[in-house]
Amino acid sequence: MTEHPLPQVFPSNFNALVVEKNEAGDILPVVRSISMSDLPEGNVTIKVAYSSLNYKDALACVTNGGIVKSYPFIPGIDAAGTVVASDDERYKVGQSVLLTGYEFGVSHSGGLSEYVRVSGDWLVPLPAGSSLRDAMAFGTAGLTAALSVERLVNHGLKPENGPILVTGASGGVGSLAVGILSKLGYEVVAATSKATFEPILKQLGAAQIISREQLLPEKQRPLNKQLWAGVIDVCGGDILASAIASVNYGGAVSASGLTAGTNLPTTVLPFILRGVTLYGIDSVYAPNAQRKMLWNRLLTDWSSIVHINGFVHEHKLQDVPALTTSMLQGASEGRRIIRLGK
Repeated sequence: MTEHPLPQVFPSNFNALVVEKNEAGDILPVVRSISMSDLPEGNVTIKVAYSSLNYKDALACVTNGGIVKSYPFIPGIDAAGTVVASDDERYKVGQSVLLTGYEFGVSHSGGLSEYVRVSGDWLVPLPAGSSLRDAMAFGTAGLTAALSVERLVNHGLKPENGPILVTGASGGVGSLAVGILSKLGYEVVAATSKATFEPILKQLGAAQIISREQLLPEKQRPLNKQLWAGVIDVCGGDILASAIASVNYGGAVSASGLTAGTNLPTTVLPFILRGVTLYGIDSVYAPNAQRKMLWNRLLTDWSSIVHINGFVHEHKLQDVPALTTSMLQGASEGRRIIRLGK
């Protein structure tokens, strides 16, 4: 790696979660002391205040997770912090910024590190008056939820058209989508398999809570009774197929996840007989102008969502290995943010 001259403000060493592969081929996430020379190229260096923990981060920490291609590697697809060095005229030292998506935490060292070095093209300035902690309480999950809701709104769905179903509602994208939809005045039906999370969903604004099993009939049909004006789905698989089968005429579905599988066992019937539209949602390469607009809404109009008591859980970097294990076992609820440094 190219050597970078280090200003006095940089420590000689700092902590990061490093994913390593041992001689047996096993993947082990450990907290290590590293230096600035261990970071990849980039024209902006950031002192990270908070990161967050996502399902993709958990996959990066296990064998055959399919995320990391070379080791050692620093995971973490989200970061929020303060610029400490910049060769990009758009960003000044001392400026607060946030970062999600692109190659960050996938092929470029990520946010589970006290310092990161990235391209200024990947950054979003923190909206005035908002906090770095709130930014990571939303994180990639919040941006994905906002994109999903925006797609349904732009489709023309209004609160008076009927209820919106949100699947996987105990996870980050699902729970934040419940909160955003409720803020916009929609009737939200939240589907979850975790009864312990139901009180949080009610505080987020869910009008009704149903079990995951209610979306899994014994026999899957391409068309069922029309129930939903729209759907925000993070599950895929049979759950998405069942949800599509119950969308009202002219309704729409925003799909962004695959926790129930990558297959979609449906037919063309909902699309050609009911005019249902299926939208794919990707937050990784969302245009920068759209990111800035949605982040402004998340951190101003909708910021109270992440202030609900018991919804956001703050942890230290040393807690991440255990947290990724519980997340992959389906035991994680709400949002998990990681505080870096002191």
